[in-house]
Amino acid sequence: MIKDTKVIEDIETVVSSSASTVKKPIRERFLLFKIDVFVLSFVCLQYWINYVDRVGFSNAYISGMKHDLNMKGNELNITNTCFTVGYIIGMIPNNLMLLVVPPRVWLSFCTFAWGLLTLGMYRVNSYQHCCVLRFFQAIFESCTFAGTHLILGSWYKENELPIRSAIFTSSGLIGSMFSGFMQVKIFNNLDGVQGLAGWRWLFIIDFCITIPIAIYGFIFFPGVPDSKRDGILNKYSMSRYIFNEQELKFARRRLPIRDETTSLDWSIISRVLRRWHLYFFSLVWVFGGENLSFASNTTFALWLTNQGYSLSNRNNFPSGIYAVGIVSTFFSALYLSKINKARHWHIAMVIATVMCVVAIMIRSNPINPVVMFTAQYLGGIAYAGQAVFFAWANVVCHEDLQERAIVLASMNMFSSVVNAWWSILFYAASMVPRYKNGCYATIATAVASGVTSIIIRSLQIKENANKKPLPYINANDVVGQEEIDEFHSNYNSDIEDIDAQGTAYSGTLETQMVQVGNSAS
Repeated sequence: MIKDTKVIEDIETVVSSSASTVKKPIRERFLLFKIDVFVLSFVCLQYWINYVDRVGFSNAYISGMKHDLNMKGNELNITNTCFTVGYIIGMIPNNLMLLVVPPRVWLSFCTFAWGLLTLGMYRVNSYQHCCVLRFFQAIFESCTFAGTHLILGSWYKENELPIRSAIFTSSGLIGSMFSGFMQVKIFNNLDGVQGLAGWRWLFIIDFCITIPIAIYGFIFFPGVPDSKRDGILNKYSMSRYIFNEQELKFARRRLPIRDETTSLDWSIISRVLRRWHLYFFSLVWVFGGENLSFASNTTFALWLTNQGYSLSNRNNFPSGIYAVGIVSTFFSALYLSKINKARHWHIAMVIATVMCVVAIMIRSNPINPVVMFTAQYLGGIAYAGQAVFFAWANVVCHEDLQERAIVLASMNMFSSVVNAWWSILFYAASMVPRYKNGCYATIATAVASGVTSIIIRSLQIKENANKKPLPYINANDVVGQEEIDEFHSNYNSDIEDIDAQGTAYSGTLETQMVQVGNSAS
């Protein structure tokens, strides 16, 4: 049985605050607009520059860094593996830090730190230097993806999450496109200026863009609606002028209720391990993440280099993959948000089917430009899985905040663990232009991701059937003392009939209590 003393405390808080005056009701649409402006803007900017920095390394490699540093064989893949190892190490600690340190402070600090490390890249003289800097960059950059999905799940309802997750993940894809275009402009205009190669200027400019974003987040990003406002860390925050206390309470209560008795202690181990969420969501994103391997390992840019395409084409043509990723991500989000019978696993099956087709096309005729261009661009559809799978995990794990933090981080972490050796084994730079092993690997991961998604949906249906809704109180409700007394007297006898899906009860000034709905399953 889940204790719900938090509900009683929230009711009493509303009563005490409304004893002398009735607060003006919150306009939910306007509040949602403010959340989008100040929450979504920072996480999107952060993820955008994250990918500008990340993809910038690959663009630098094909724009002169390989020659200047005398990089040979699989040294690019080794450098990427060092980045992946750092990403893995930082994943769960960063997500847990967001439960301890105000997200505004931690995310801004991490952005500032990887910006400084990006600046250091312009001074490298060997691929070993790249390995070290990329490793530490990844530790700080690993706060971004899973951490943002954790934060989005604290602000948005289930039907709001797909669109916001799509906007967020698309910002990274836009960053990938921007980095390629920026590298071309830098090479054309700054190559040789002050004695620096064009690829070195790329890292300097990346740094100059990153630092203002970190400062913006530190000042304007509100974190999560549960954030405390006191303390020296919030001294320079503008969020107190953007959201008042009543709006933050409303933002929290409009979501399905979560178990307020859970905390970040040793019990989290048993809570996570005894549920299926960690195992199957991690597994599905291991497969889903590897579905992206043709794009994430810059196989198209390497193929273009192998086939003798110009520098501008090598930087610009891969942007089409990210453009397809953006479009497919938004179509997936609209489908999940607007179609009543839409389910996350439907998108997973489409991605699995398309990636099998992509692998077969590349395996059949990898030298034909028409085939390769078509297959690579179609492969961008796999990027839709980022928003779909993480939004799905956010919904399923909503009730336990600490579990949700670990599951979201573990999904990305285990995917990165596999990718650390997967890219070398199946998509090494030496395998250009045919990628025979990569084609077979993509077919395997595509089929496996589809099957795992069906299993997750089956487990979700079974879990939902065993749940009962817990009550939550709308922040606009003003509840009279009679309702408080009645709630206290009936609470113990009724609690056995309350389940964990989020049935809401709202009181009015006329002291009526009416059921207003259930959360979506």
